[in-house]
Amino acid sequence: MRQLLVLLTSVFALACHADGKPNVVVIVADDLGWGDVGFHGGDIDTPSLDRLASEGIELNRFYTTPICSPTRAALMTGRNPMRLGVAYGVILPWDSIGIHPDERFMSESFLADGYQTAIVGKWHLGHSQQGFHPNERGFEHFYGHLHTEVGYFPPFANQGGTDFQRNGETIDDQGYETFLLADEVSRYIRERDRDRPFFIYLPFLAPHTPLAAPDDLVEKYRDINTDLEPARSKQTDLTRQRARDRGVPSARPLYAAVVDAMDQAIGQVLDTLDDEGLADDTIVFFMSDNGGAAYSVGGADNAPLRGGKGEVFEGGIRVVSVLRWPARVPRGKQLTDVMTVMDVFPTLADAAGIETGSRFPLDGRSLLPSILEGRPAPRKEFVFFASETPNYGQFNLTIFNDEWKLIQEVEQDQLTSRVVNHLYRISEDPYEFSNLADQFPDVVKRLATKIRDWRAIYPVSGTRSTIMPPPGWRAPRDWADFPRSLESLQQDAAPGMAPPALLDYLDRQLGHRGRLTYDCETTVPLGDVCADDDAQQ
Repeated sequence: MRQLLVLLTSVFALACHADGKPNVVVIVADDLGWGDVGFHGGDIDTPSLDRLASEGIELNRFYTTPICSPTRAALMTGRNPMRLGVAYGVILPWDSIGIHPDERFMSESFLADGYQTAIVGKWHLGHSQQGFHPNERGFEHFYGHLHTEVGYFPPFANQGGTDFQRNGETIDDQGYETFLLADEVSRYIRERDRDRPFFIYLPFLAPHTPLAAPDDLVEKYRDINTDLEPARSKQTDLTRQRARDRGVPSARPLYAAVVDAMDQAIGQVLDTLDDEGLADDTIVFFMSDNGGAAYSVGGADNAPLRGGKGEVFEGGIRVVSVLRWPARVPRGKQLTDVMTVMDVFPTLADAAGIETGSRFPLDGRSLLPSILEGRPAPRKEFVFFASETPNYGQFNLTIFNDEWKLIQEVEQDQLTSRVVNHLYRISEDPYEFSNLADQFPDVVKRLATKIRDWRAIYPVSGTRSTIMPPPGWRAPRDWADFPRSLESLQQDAAPGMAPPALLDYLDRQLGHRGRLTYDCETTVPLGDVCADDDAQQ
């Protein structure tokens, strides 16, 4: 009887979507390690993710930024977060920054094409003004949290302020947060408008710290192996060693429990698609927002990749990712070409046959021909990522393509700067054992210049790593009340304090240190500034 019901609902679903538009579900894990899934040989039970990999295509060289908000900004816009002013650090509760309203979000493009759209989970892309809110960025339905680290059990809060809402209204749903998100997605799918395809964005908190899980899962992983291979990066391994020296228990068992719970939640969503007869023509795309948090309190394992979250070694930016679309994508395949988080928007838009609609050029490209037909997609152009997390003035920078990868670790003091270069032939040395910087100084110099020019486009008021609030800052009692309404704000972006007549001059003075004007491509003082270009104002 159940098989007959599934068959009937499948036929009905196909009839409703005669235009051939696939449904889309984008699932994002928060800090999942490369070695923490079954299909990578991990020792945590992940049958749902393993199922996606076996029924779809593994994106084996999928890259994100090394930290949270920048990756989410790139995912939604298809553009490098260095342009957006959200590159070096995440958006913290005391920040007023968000993504410029002129930027087109993936959700806006799907909504404009007739899709019903929902976000269920963690936002982390701006909260100070209503224009940064999910409901103003193409999502008809928002269930979740504006911030990160709101906890896995009630009360869900950040900095002591309640942070759990449905479309701007505070809610008090009780239960384990990961399972609440799965319940909401399942409900949304079952109660959907059956005359319209849907676009669902499901960004989990899991397995981000501070870790917590149901008792049965905590007990299940009580004796999991905690003797992990070294990450071979100073920041990650040093925190692990210091924790051991202080006798702090490994975070690995609790981390494993959180990952298991997330996998169960994903399984519930997949079962709902099956029950509704929607699985064949629904694109399910999964990724982690960055490499696993392998430092002492994180518990993730990125081996055999080097490093982890916050770093631009492979363990920090090459992440677990799969795509399943049974109606179109061959099962059990693997894409070995480089794909980045900026490529997701144009790829999914291409799959759905919709226009991205961005007023700015995208940094991503559609990989759909490679995914569907196995066409080679060499990456001759360079990819750039950065972070300044967790320490202010301590930058991790990278540039790479199919041939070379340069990493720069930059530490800035008040009067000095120290740069350590790592150069790899990344296709031949994916685990980053052989630093070739001394052998190829000309390559280092050439790529370092490109990094410098790329960093010059960063808005000077963009995010930095400021993990403490301004002195005396106070959090709201309820974050749902925090965003300033559109009616209370002026229509245009603020002009700033620089006199218009001096803007060009001041922008030139900044040189490679950043930009006063938005989306400015200049490498001043070598070229023209953007202050004179009305399109950049």
